Amino acid sequence: MFKRSFLKACEEAVGADYVITDEKQMQPFVTECRKRFTGSALAVVKPSTTAEVAEIVRLCNHYYVPLVPQGGNTGLVLGSVPDDSGKAIVLSLVRLNRVREVDAANNTITAEAGCILDHIHNAAEDAGRIFPLSLASSGSCTIGGNLSANAGGTAVLRYGTARALCLGLEAVTGEGDVLDGLRSLRKDNTGYDLRDLFIGAEGTLGVITAAVLKLYPPPKTRLTAIAAMSTPGNALELLNIAQRYCGTSLTAFELLSKYATELVLKHFPSLRTPLPPMYEQYTLIELSDSESEHHAITMLESFLEYALEEEIILDAAVAQSIAQSQNMWQLRENISAAQAMEGMNIKHDISLPVSSVPSFITETDHLLQARFPGCRMVTFGHLGDGSLHYNVSAPEDMPDEVFLADSKEINRIVYDSVARFSGSISAEHGLGALKREELARHKSEAEIALMKKIKAVFDPRNLMNPGKVLP
Repeated sequence: MFKRSFLKACEEAVGADYVITDEKQMQPFVTECRKRFTGSALAVVKPSTTAEVAEIVRLCNHYYVPLVPQGGNTGLVLGSVPDDSGKAIVLSLVRLNRVREVDAANNTITAEAGCILDHIHNAAEDAGRIFPLSLASSGSCTIGGNLSANAGGTAVLRYGTARALCLGLEAVTGEGDVLDGLRSLRKDNTGYDLRDLFIGAEGTLGVITAAVLKLYPPPKTRLTAIAAMSTPGNALELLNIAQRYCGTSLTAFELLSKYATELVLKHFPSLRTPLPPMYEQYTLIELSDSESEHHAITMLESFLEYALEEEIILDAAVAQSIAQSQNMWQLRENISAAQAMEGMNIKHDISLPVSSVPSFITETDHLLQARFPGCRMVTFGHLGDGSLHYNVSAPEDMPDEVFLADSKEINRIVYDSVARFSGSISAEHGLGALKREELARHKSEAEIALMKKIKAVFDPRNLMNPGKVLP
């Protein structure tokens, strides 16, 4: 009776066609994107307006039904799928996907949470602007999910994380109240900034339904280069040189290990590397210059020539066309796909002080090889902001299931090393259900207690994405 009454009320709120209870139709919504876990849901509910979201949340409170907000379901920490109890609904925001306003003069765009990131890119471009959040999953991830995880991406060095790109939010609290904070102001010092509580909260405080985002004038020119070096320490030296020569024109500075590059070339044979895959480390560099192409080329060539002369780098290539630039970026953006094609791996989305990245890689590689000889390190990430995807693949000829049985020990080695270097176990993917128990080892009791008090204010019945983030 309870289930039938609740689902009937949901159908009245959003329409019967948008309350899915068929197990087969629900599969994509309850299975995480790597297909390593499949949960169970009471239903998948698809509201199309903020008012409908609020009504569904109020119904969940009335019937005491947990809910899991979901955007593109591209998360990697089990944050956007339900557990296997079958008690929760998935609140899919795919129909809440409108661009409400583009204000080119104010350099802002207001978009609903279900907007695909690439659609926001296109809307900005149509207005003669750019939205600089850049992710490999931009064709499927949504801005609501990006904000809920405080996504970073490749342009953080210049433009900051999703939090830095957001001016205002509209959200529904855990009790179904609508917070209308869609302000397009750069300065607004009128009390507590509730916006920042929702960003990075992974849907545990409420549901983000829309956001005001920053736009920027497009640069006059973009240049891409790739450089090769022997060690991550050399890459850090090159970063310091690039920042000295290029200042704020330095938009991206990505680190790619030799094995990561080899995987991409193996599984994407149509791609070409401008440098031979013989060096231990590579950096992918992008400049976005507002002055002129000549000015950008001069800066880029100057610091690369200096680095070559000082033997900090061993080789370098500058893209001579858009096609060459896209090819270079494909080497970076296809790493995750290539890993999946090669076999299962143990992922770590971590961040460190930029100055500590080389030492962390050297020390942690050594610890893992000592314990698991032959394990293969797929190391890549945003060296410019200290964010690292530090992934471990099985030794050759070892079955995936045998290797994955050691996941806990491998995670412990990595996370303990992160703690020694004063880093974070989650840079941009969030904690979800996968890392929530680990939080107690990396946050003080006072911090966790305060987080729980905030959770209780916004979601007193603990219905919003339960079992995620907080231990």
